Amino acid sequence: MGKIVLAYSYSKELGKKVAKQLKAKFSIIDVNCFPDGEKLIKINVNVKNKEVIIVNSLYNPDEKIIDLCLAAGTLKELKAKSITLVAPYLCYMRQDKRFHPGESISSKIIANIINPLFNKLITIDPHLHRYKSLGIIYKLKTTKLTANGLIGEYIKKHYKNPIIVGPDAESYQWAESVARGLKANVVVCKKIRRSSRNVEVQFNKKIDVKGKEVIIVDDIISTGHTMVEAIKGIKNQKPKSISCIAVHGLFVEGADKKLKKAGAKHIITTNTIKHVTNKIDVSKLIANKL
Repeated sequence: MGKIVLAYSYSKELGKKVAKQLKAKFSIIDVNCFPDGEKLIKINVNVKNKEVIIVNSLYNPDEKIIDLCLAAGTLKELKAKSITLVAPYLCYMRQDKRFHPGESISSKIIANIINPLFNKLITIDPHLHRYKSLGIIYKLKTTKLTANGLIGEYIKKHYKNPIIVGPDAESYQWAESVARGLKANVVVCKKIRRSSRNVEVQFNKKIDVKGKEVIIVDDIISTGHTMVEAIKGIKNQKPKSISCIAVHGLFVEGADKKLKKAGAKHIITTNTIKHVTNKIDVSKLIANKL
């Protein structure tokens, strides 16, 4: 039968790496845009009776969802045996509750769009906060991978006796897991959120970080406000250095520059989302599950 890995131009680097790990054929999905904004998708390989894998990390998601719908529908028409979506970053997962009357629970709506289009979904460290599992909203076969082991390996190679910090309660599952693997001390900060761009982070001073390498670990760096506030609290304790590591680096509104300005010595991410901070490769992690 054989596997074919497809990717769009904006996700081709990771797609090529996954295909190389699998020793599978790789092809770009062509996306053309008409003057009125409508899309035309073109599949450039024979997919009949083949296991097709689409690699598409869903940051800046709205247009990518349309691209996915058109590609998956086309692959079904072309009689692909199966269609797997590899979405290393899975969008809309933080919108898991109706916080105010009339708001959409976007995570459920996006899941309902993706469910009928694919046979399987593979993602890395989705933001599962109020959902205990992907299966609550995704009704196809799902695989949830974690980059915690890769992050731990990176820290072990580049740092000596680090202290791991989670910038808020939601980051606990990542910070604690990484720290446990390293047998390192871990502390989770308390966050008070006043708006999406206004947060206060209170650092637990019971753990002495003076002269130590402190590493702030989280699943996502979006605007960076939470990490910036965590850095401010930690700097007062005179650590040797402060580094920021995240699985997914969205870096909205120049977040990486804000982190550097606040005092982050190093900013490291995995390549689930292409960025200059990518130091940790997840392609083998993905390929091992395909």
